[in-house]
Amino acid sequence: MLIFIFCLLLTFFVYADDTQGSSNTHSFTQFLSDIRSQATKLGISQATLNGAFNDLTPNPKVLEHDRNQAEFNLNFWHYLNSRVSQNRRDKGVIKLQQYQQFLQENYKKYGVPSQIIVAFWGLETNYGKDVGKMNLIRSLATLSFDKRRSQFFARELLTLLKLIDEKKLPLNAQGSWAGAMGNMQFMPTNVAAYAIDANIDGKIDLWHTQADIFASAAHFLKKIGWHSGERWGREVKIPKTFDHQLANLNTKKTVNEWQVLGVRTVSNKNLPNSNMQASLILPMGYSGPAFLVYRNFRAILRWNRSILYALSVGHLSDRLIGANQLFAKSIAEPSLSSNDIKQIQTTLNQLGFDTGEPDGVSGPKTRHATRAYQKTNNLPIDGYVGYQLLQQLQ
Repeated sequence: MLIFIFCLLLTFFVYADDTQGSSNTHSFTQFLSDIRSQATKLGISQATLNGAFNDLTPNPKVLEHDRNQAEFNLNFWHYLNSRVSQNRRDKGVIKLQQYQQFLQENYKKYGVPSQIIVAFWGLETNYGKDVGKMNLIRSLATLSFDKRRSQFFARELLTLLKLIDEKKLPLNAQGSWAGAMGNMQFMPTNVAAYAIDANIDGKIDLWHTQADIFASAAHFLKKIGWHSGERWGREVKIPKTFDHQLANLNTKKTVNEWQVLGVRTVSNKNLPNSNMQASLILPMGYSGPAFLVYRNFRAILRWNRSILYALSVGHLSDRLIGANQLFAKSIAEPSLSSNDIKQIQTTLNQLGFDTGEPDGVSGPKTRHATRAYQKTNNLPIDGYVGYQLLQQLQ
């Protein structure tokens, strides 16, 4: 209840408009003054705020990372091959065996399979090797001041300050450029809401205590929608006559309905007889692999909203327990830069297909505009924003 009330207060106090925090509206000094005022109203001590904001400046490297995230620019095969490598699979198998007792205890309590937890661990920090060395306060203050997602990051900054004030985190806590921390890269609000003191030693240690690390991850997944006993999804085959417009997360059909539409396993066998709801996604368009994904895939997306990330977690978890590599063959297609995507967005806008303000990120509006363009030009309507689309528009 206290966490719920605190989150309500955060929602009230943080910026109501994402354009606030921009260098175009006021200085970083004024921004810190505004944050200090909000933090004081939330009961955060002046001693903590003085320590946090003393000589604090924005970190330009944080913004460079924010604008060049792999999820924005890499295509499916480049992303997957770099994250689900043989080395990461082999290390994950060892970790799965090494921490079997902790992981099995969590499975009994939370219903999240061991291989899923280890897959998240591998994707987030390469099994604890890359937890981040950037000052969390400075990173989150920089992102809060920036206009792109100021409201989100201001909420995280205020929560971080609260955790520090309550002595749950040190003032100099370090993590990723985005403000995530520990082996599983929890954001401050997730630490406040979901972190678990599994070994009951009076503190939550997401850096060095495996019991706390795994229990916190399993608890988080359960709370955001993981269903015990269900798989995340599977690679499938689709017929040449398939209506590619159906391939999106907004379209849900039962497994049996997908079977009627011609969807089969990669070995060309019938799908299981099931009324479970599923969506079909084509992360590289009609010429790439196809996946039938279930509600546990959506739980992974609530951890990280990137479809490429979620597919990588699911595939790595399968590989950890003996599954083969994907049936679909890797396609050597260049990834798009942010400028390439901006060019696509600009051209689509000029042709009358609204992508919104070109920002170099192929979000839902850009994919919707791409489908409209493809339909008008009698192309496969898969909404894929990739190299082939860039060539067509050029």
